[in-house]
Amino acid sequence: MSEIGYRQALQQALHEELARDDKVFVMGEEIGVFEGSYRITQGLLKEFGPRRVRATPISEEGFLGAGIGAAMGGLRPVVEIMTINFILVAMDQIINNAAKIRYMFGGTVGVPMVIRTPGGAGAGLTAQHSQSLEVWFANTPGLRVVAPATPYDAKGLLKASIRSDDPVLFSEHLMLYNTRGEVPDGDYTVPIGKADVKRSGTDLTIVSHSYMTLHCLEAAERLEREAGIKAEVVDLRSLRPLDFETVAESVKKTNHALCVEEGWQSYGVTAELAARISDECFDWLDAPVKRLGGAEVPTPYARPLEAAAIPSTDSIFEAAVKARKGT
Repeated sequence: MSEIGYRQALQQALHEELARDDKVFVMGEEIGVFEGSYRITQGLLKEFGPRRVRATPISEEGFLGAGIGAAMGGLRPVVEIMTINFILVAMDQIINNAAKIRYMFGGTVGVPMVIRTPGGAGAGLTAQHSQSLEVWFANTPGLRVVAPATPYDAKGLLKASIRSDDPVLFSEHLMLYNTRGEVPDGDYTVPIGKADVKRSGTDLTIVSHSYMTLHCLEAAERLEREAGIKAEVVDLRSLRPLDFETVAESVKKTNHALCVEEGWQSYGVTAELAARISDECFDWLDAPVKRLGGAEVPTPYARPLEAAAIPSTDSIFEAAVKARKGT
């Protein structure tokens, strides 16, 4: 094991997969000479050349369509969208083409493509650049959606996504890029569609994904220290397919549940989780399922207002205490 950053974990995954399979190539805005807005593609152009590292025009719909065509032709493109907020102009390509082509061609043609894109709030990037939109894509049959929270999961899930024969939306939270964690030195993958219990507990299940998982882990430590509540933290890692079995097993043990997301609660990840927990785990619940999400407003630009609009360690702690008490 080596301790590296989330950004370096993604870089390693791309380097290793480009070296492993000559059908893999990367494409996107400013990913070559500039090496990407967040330096995830650093060094790739020098090592693999312009044929495998292709800078594109500022036309998300256009180059996503090109990626879909390349995938249908047998290649494995990794398409970088500079931010998930820019993906909105290409929704038709993703929803109506990438996600549906295998079905519409009767399984004879696939789209083995990865769409990498950062998102989320916390960096003071204003309302149009601070959104958590991954749930929009998790609503789409035919598309896999992953959102790793740690460097270990980021590298393993990106390698698994590149090797997948289905299109994958790979969501990276901006605030995770500078975090660090242990990552194996050798080749490994993390299975798509398998949640991970990041912290064991007996009194309360906290379910989350992406950057909020780190806040939930911090809150869980504080819960045990200050409130005597041993919280179990389940990191979904994948939103589609959703590993509800791991969530259910945890709830059956703790009898209480809190679902946390950065995105808006209405029609969101926590809404889906709360509905399924209430439906499928009702006999094991000792209190109603609680939810915590971002304020349903455009993300404020002012840092104090932005911080108030998204869940924090403090707000998760408070919500967890109420979830355990059933209030």
